[in-house]
Amino acid sequence: MPHFKDCIGAIDGTHIAAILPPNEQIPYIGRKGIPTQNVMAVCDFNMCFTFVMARWEGSADDTRIFLDAIRDPKYKFLHPPNGKYYLVDSGNPQMKGYLGPYRGQRYHLPDFRRGRLISGKEIFNHSHSSLRSVIEQTFGVLKNRWAILRDMPSYSFEKQTMIVVATMTIHNFI
Repeated sequence: MPHFKDCIGAIDGTHIAAILPPNEQIPYIGRKGIPTQNVMAVCDFNMCFTFVMARWEGSADDTRIFLDAIRDPKYKFLHPPNGKYYLVDSGNPQMKGYLGPYRGQRYHLPDFRRGRLISGKEIFNHSHSSLRSVIEQTFGVLKNRWAILRDMPSYSFEKQTMIVVATMTIHNFI
């Protein structure tokens, strides 16, 4: 897709089950009703993770995590070089180096099975969604490959976070 030639990857979040003591669970309970850690990651089009930020509460908003990652120097987030950009979802702000879809238009690939593309914005969103699906596929491969992510042992939360990062690192190596 020539109009996406300067895209270097995609950014999204995923939830990994977390085992916590009952008195610490409340902020980690997400929309599925179980404690999770919200993990933000960046991947390239080779399905390799280039950045990961784990340990956020399951109830934390993806936009809050994204903005914290790109603004706080302690995370050492690699911003895209001039002229390059990452694909982000519609929940993230449109800003230089981070390209989201047009809002108010069809976006998810199953939505396009119900008819032809009507406008230039829909054509753009279809291409954007197709390319951004790499992050969803990468998360899927990661979770299918590592059973420990589906059935996290009751280690300390810090160790559970390290397990997530370690599995992503080994995923890249494989």
